[in-house]
Amino acid sequence: MKAGSTVAEPLRILHCMRAPVGGLFRHVLDLAAEQSELGHAVGIVADASARDSLTAQKFSAIEPKLELGLLLTPMSRKPGLGDFIAARTVAAHARSLNLDVLHGHGAKGGAYARLATRFLGRGSGQRPKCFYTPHGGTLNFTPGSFEARVYLGIEKGLARFTTGIVFESAFARRAFEERVGLRGVAARVVPNGLQPADFVPHQPNPDAADFLFIGELRDIKGVDVLLRALKRLNDTQSATAVIVGAGPDSDELNSLADELGLRECVTFPGALPAGQAFPMGRCLIVPSLKESFPYVVLEAGATGIPLVATNVGGIPEIVAGTDTGLVPAGDDVALASAMQAVVSDRDAALAKAQRLRAAVERQFTATAMAASILDFYRTASALTNP
Repeated sequence: MKAGSTVAEPLRILHCMRAPVGGLFRHVLDLAAEQSELGHAVGIVADASARDSLTAQKFSAIEPKLELGLLLTPMSRKPGLGDFIAARTVAAHARSLNLDVLHGHGAKGGAYARLATRFLGRGSGQRPKCFYTPHGGTLNFTPGSFEARVYLGIEKGLARFTTGIVFESAFARRAFEERVGLRGVAARVVPNGLQPADFVPHQPNPDAADFLFIGELRDIKGVDVLLRALKRLNDTQSATAVIVGAGPDSDELNSLADELGLRECVTFPGALPAGQAFPMGRCLIVPSLKESFPYVVLEAGATGIPLVATNVGGIPEIVAGTDTGLVPAGDDVALASAMQAVVSDRDAALAKAQRLRAAVERQFTATAMAASILDFYRTASALTNP
């Protein structure tokens, strides 16, 4: 993409994200690994504050594949003056790497990447093409809230430094267009993809719970709705659940389980890798109130574990064309009914899960994801070149 480059020329790509957690983290790692396998020089810059052992293991695994290295630097969650320091750090790092592409992920990663692109344009003669994937990001803020106003204003202001936007789902693109507008920026929907290792058939432990939740323990994940649905189910028959994850609402949700009299049938083991968590349950529950394009639903589809999920975000795009139904978000009565259907006919639930598994294997691979994004880097850049 530099002057005189050819379509086949390897690219120099830096991915920028703030919090190395959840689906965003997995997406960046998978995308960086695939791009490296295809012969491109790739690097990652991320927040230095996440120092748990699981994050460290994942960074250690990807680092040998990063020709452009791994830089961990402080990045704040809340807006503030520290954001400009972080953006200048990203800019200085990008300048040293002579990049073709700077790809920001999430609200903060996207802002840092585009601010860095702006700084690089000041007399340096070296400005990489800048791409952005929201990953929910600004779309998850409550409309009208202070954070929403701040970040939506930033999104609009940074459009001029954005070469292209990659959306994980058609839902995310529609929501972004409604709240921000593309403002003349090229855009493409590229669904998340899975690795071959994700398609290992589900094998529940002998003592597996009836239902399993995997995710961050915060309000938009709907864990309180799940607990109320489990209470309804236990009013008529015995059912158990394991809630895997950590987050700001952990204490509150533990207290709610006590209030509902569920202490004997629900456990909270903390955060675990999805591969370690899946055998702990016989059916995955995704009770989210908001989502973009959740990896956990893709991963569930790949393993063939029965799935009960809400009709939010990009989840309908994952199950499209299959007989996996979805329930309304925030409705504990509907969720309890769907859970009842699973425990009443486990064979039917397993057969439905196998049909979803076949559909996911056909449509959602990391190889296809990386190829489409690389193509978009080139085609969108060609459109913006003078």
